[in-house]
Amino acid sequence: MEWECQRLRAHETLETLFGNRWVDVARFNRIDRRHAHPGISLKVPRRLEDVTGFTPMPQEYPLAASEAKFILIDLAEQFLGAYEYGRLAFSAPIATGEKRNETPAGEFTITAAHRRHRSSLYTIEKTNIPYPMNYALLFHVSKEGVAFWIHGRDIPGYPASHGCIGLYDELMQKTYYGYPREPILEDARTLYTWVLAPLPEDEKYRILDNGPRMHIVGQAPLPLRRSSQDGSRVRPAPRIAPEAMH
Repeated sequence: MEWECQRLRAHETLETLFGNRWVDVARFNRIDRRHAHPGISLKVPRRLEDVTGFTPMPQEYPLAASEAKFILIDLAEQFLGAYEYGRLAFSAPIATGEKRNETPAGEFTITAAHRRHRSSLYTIEKTNIPYPMNYALLFHVSKEGVAFWIHGRDIPGYPASHGCIGLYDELMQKTYYGYPREPILEDARTLYTWVLAPLPEDEKYRILDNGPRMHIVGQAPLPLRRSSQDGSRVRPAPRIAPEAMH
């Protein structure tokens, strides 16, 4: 796919630039609207129709052919795929662990779920509010007792977490940051509901005896992966308070 870099100028947004294609461009860049601000450079396909329903995930994953639900995480692509009997049901951009706080690769299982999980380590910046980890799915606890979750968070366009795997949660962003004004993207909720079904979506902390298996493959890219049209490197959007690992 051919694409070129385009730097957002003052007053430009994904919506004003790309109209009803803005979601596809956001997914293509693995970025949320809060971080697509003036000064950031985006990868823009020469033909916007090329990214309709964009996903880099394989449509079939033979290793999951016998499993009703299976999750594949591609660290290099910064994307997640949810599979049903080896066929891709849906996919979503993610933000994984930053350098020195990498998301572990390997084989895992979803063992717990918590709709309203909260950090015990981090707070919303400039507040005492524990950082929200909505739609949290536990997939690993290290020998040191560090827990790794999939949950809603900011998606800034590069690996930015302390090891957890983040998905779009625009309602959380509006609640705590006031933007976007009209939340639309809710991949964290979509995955959470899919994993729990047929169990109801409630506030309980649930232990999952038969949660989906996961494969995490690849290696995350370096965070400074955007460049301006003149070839200079562009600093990523300012990070917000990272999510908790517990």
